[in-house]
Amino acid sequence: MHIGEKYGVCVDGLASFAHGIGMGDAVIGLSGGIDSSLVACMCVDVFGADHVHGYMLPGPYSSEHSLVDAQELAFNLGMRAERISIDKPFEAFVDVLGDHCIMARGLAAENTQARCRMVVLMALSNAHGWMMVNTGNKSEAMMGYSTLYGDTAGAFAPIGGLYKTDVFAMSRWVNEKALAEGRVAPIPEHVLIKPPSAELAPDQRDEDTLGSYAELDGLLIDYAEHGMGREELVAAGYNVDEVRRVTGRVDAYAFKRALEPPFPVIEY
Repeated sequence: MHIGEKYGVCVDGLASFAHGIGMGDAVIGLSGGIDSSLVACMCVDVFGADHVHGYMLPGPYSSEHSLVDAQELAFNLGMRAERISIDKPFEAFVDVLGDHCIMARGLAAENTQARCRMVVLMALSNAHGWMMVNTGNKSEAMMGYSTLYGDTAGAFAPIGGLYKTDVFAMSRWVNEKALAEGRVAPIPEHVLIKPPSAELAPDQRDEDTLGSYAELDGLLIDYAEHGMGREELVAAGYNVDEVRRVTGRVDAYAFKRALEPPFPVIEY
């Protein structure tokens, strides 16, 4: 399936879902990353720029360049992007939980930041009747690289069926299509070239934890989409330790995927 066809599947799925539940406005978190940038483009296509409400939700480890990227994206798309810091809510959790767990760093601190963002977006959704749109991709979902009740939240996940390498390819396709039609490329070039990061800890990089997306996605697709077993994967040339690591994570985090929003099915 061509990348443009995959984009159509994602947009049609989002439009059908929103229409089915009677929603005409969307709210999304804009991190300045590739996933939320692509989802913002899809939301504008479905709802119209005036009906997409973007919120930058910086925390203690958010970089200034990510906020600049998010603002540039919103400007290019003609949608509003407002800023609400999660620093104070996060600090409140650190204070309350300080005697019960170490919140200064580590997994609890990272997940609490993600959940603070979810609370803000859901409050906006509830207050205004906007549909919260999830911005997660399939590579992260398969590997459990997400926060339950945090970045797994939302009514629908338009790129939930896309692996990360396709997210990058589709984002470039979106820009190329816009330029060919005489419009501004919506996704800033810096978003396309910077290393993906959740920005929940100092100097965090997704691929430091997950491995190269280019290599990871090939293994994930063969395992999850093509049904290849561990022995078949090794016979196909994948490193035995990497096969054990990746398939083990995929199996272990099935419980997270069961709680994620619906998404369009993409054929691989």
